[in-house]
Amino acid sequence: MLHKKSVIVSLLALAGASFVLALAIAGADARSEAGIAAAQAAANLVKVDADNIGGVVTSSKGPEAGVWVIAETTDTPTKFRKIVVTDERGRYLLPDLPMANYKVWVRGYGLVDSKPVERTPGKRLALTAVIAPNAKAAAQYYPADYWYSLVNVPSKENFPGTGPQGNGIAVTMKTQADWLQQMKTGCEVCHQLGDKATRELEPSLGQFDSPALAWDHRVQVGQNGASMSTTMNSFGRDRALAMYADWTNRIAAGELPPAPPRPQGVERNVVLTLWEWGGPASFVHDELSTDWRHPTANANGPIYGADWGNDGFLMVDPVKNSASETRVPVADPSLPSSTPQSMQQPSPYWGDQLYWYDPADPAAMAMDSKGRVWISARSRKDDSQPAYCKEGSDNPYAKNLPLNVSFRQLAVYDPKTKTFKLVNTCFEAHHVVFADDKDETVYVDGIRTGTIGWVKTRVLDETGDEQAAQGWCGGYFDINGNGKFDEGIDKKINMRGVYSVAPNPVDGSVWGARAGVPGQMFRIDPKTCATEVYEPPFQNPKYPKVMAFSPRGIDIDSKGIVWSALGSGHMASFDRRKCAVLTGEAATDGQHCPEGWTLYPSPGPRFKSGVTDNIAVDHHYYNWVDKFNTLGLGNDIPVADGTGSDSLLALIPSTGKWVVLRVPYPMGFYQRGMDGRIDDPNAGWKGRGMYADYGPNAIWHSEGGKGTKGNVVKFQLRPNPLAK
Repeated sequence: MLHKKSVIVSLLALAGASFVLALAIAGADARSEAGIAAAQAAANLVKVDADNIGGVVTSSKGPEAGVWVIAETTDTPTKFRKIVVTDERGRYLLPDLPMANYKVWVRGYGLVDSKPVERTPGKRLALTAVIAPNAKAAAQYYPADYWYSLVNVPSKENFPGTGPQGNGIAVTMKTQADWLQQMKTGCEVCHQLGDKATRELEPSLGQFDSPALAWDHRVQVGQNGASMSTTMNSFGRDRALAMYADWTNRIAAGELPPAPPRPQGVERNVVLTLWEWGGPASFVHDELSTDWRHPTANANGPIYGADWGNDGFLMVDPVKNSASETRVPVADPSLPSSTPQSMQQPSPYWGDQLYWYDPADPAAMAMDSKGRVWISARSRKDDSQPAYCKEGSDNPYAKNLPLNVSFRQLAVYDPKTKTFKLVNTCFEAHHVVFADDKDETVYVDGIRTGTIGWVKTRVLDETGDEQAAQGWCGGYFDINGNGKFDEGIDKKINMRGVYSVAPNPVDGSVWGARAGVPGQMFRIDPKTCATEVYEPPFQNPKYPKVMAFSPRGIDIDSKGIVWSALGSGHMASFDRRKCAVLTGEAATDGQHCPEGWTLYPSPGPRFKSGVTDNIAVDHHYYNWVDKFNTLGLGNDIPVADGTGSDSLLALIPSTGKWVVLRVPYPMGFYQRGMDGRIDDPNAGWKGRGMYADYGPNAIWHSEGGKGTKGNVVKFQLRPNPLAK
């Protein structure tokens, strides 16, 4: 039994503790209120000009650093958005706003969207951020790759696959890397995985007896259904369906991904400008702002886009904030659409409506010195080849490699006349890149024909002779080094699937890359067609712990170093000068120069389970090198697509550090190509910028759903988050 005096003392002590706790809570509330009041007062210290909106962002916890402030208007000819990041004190400044009425709100990790506030430029605006009520609400704003990291990948001991009568994994899946490669390039080549449209099984799919059956139906819907279904078969269909069903099951049960970091350091200096373009079913494969060799070309001029899904040639005027569209023509009016005009299963978004019709199938673009835009596009049927392309022709290129079909040729848009000219090529055209040579040669890669082709545009302009202006190469190992293919000595190389192309400004060679495990990069001498092949280090005895694979995009810096964003989740540089072996029989295995490679692991999440190697979840669709400091991070900065992470990823080679340039709204920023332009070299950060666009096949997967349109995005880096 407690003594009465002890009970009284205990009660007094408890009361004292409660009083102290109450004082502490009150003090914390007071400090929080004081912090908010101080932050609100700081808004009045942000200097705002007539075309700015600025202020401070606070929440119940005080100033919010590293969150986005979004301003959006429909008063401009096309929908216009400006997005900035708050500094360490929660302050922000939205610069260079056209005069309009804006809705302004806050988005950030750990928050839910604040209620939009209406405001016009020239005024300060204090914004209140809203702390997420729980982790699930906060996670709805995370990029897709964070959600995709929750997939349980089959562990290494499951490979090689033993087929449907064994472990269910296809026998063609030799390693876990093959499986991961297909999870990225096989699936994410068209759209993100992990966004809301894919991590949930939407009721509009229908009712199914199991999640696996729902997934089986899902990968057959829409005009891409046959392609998606084939990809699922390549894994081992039932095993892959079970993996994805398990993923969505666990998410439906409440499993959440790790939280991404908020923007830090220079990432807070980014200014994003977005212009809406295209239609609700546009598949804008690429954008173009300038001549990549001379980034001051087309200053303040239109930004161009190629709508692969509906043959659109899009334009945004960044001065007038307007968008327009015309159609890429074809030479043969009977040319059928390249997209299937039927569906295995109706689309949950479009039903039975066919939303794509693309006989021209425009893909990639490049600008010449005259400001003309060269576009890879179909103009006639694949087998309607000129005779000089085919076997039996005396054309030297046809003698070396006859081409009986060509899937895509070239179209040229002249902005002065606003007309197109069609260029008939023997070879297939996909990516389009100009060399800086006297003939202003445009190079293209041919995925189906396995070629690197070119047109000497000066010759074509002067003579009009398409045969004389073009040439192409297949690949061969020049074993004896005499600059020609010798039967019985040299070895031909199957380059089918070569996906990208890049002329080397240092030595005149042309490079291409082919995705796969390990994948290859090809170096071709266009004078002789002699070819060298280099593979990323993969199961290489000199580097047994390195698991690098699948180059896809490719670009070359001003020093001749080749850069490629790998499917394994690395940015890779390759310096051929470091290779001990370049020619002869020893140079034919692809793994002969591991010393030429340097690997930089990509930022972002890793897979939660099953994968022990340092392989990023993010998918890198392509990459580009900013040779001329158009972004503001320096010359020769390689930039990778973060197509699964709503971002562009800039690497600083001197430090190995990454700058993540996230586009938080609309969620679903999936990019393919990118470039940079200098509008005014004397205007500091305001005179330069980098461009990319929303380029998924299914733009309706983006935030907003069906009816959403794509955007072209301008990235700028200012000296600090309050610079005007």
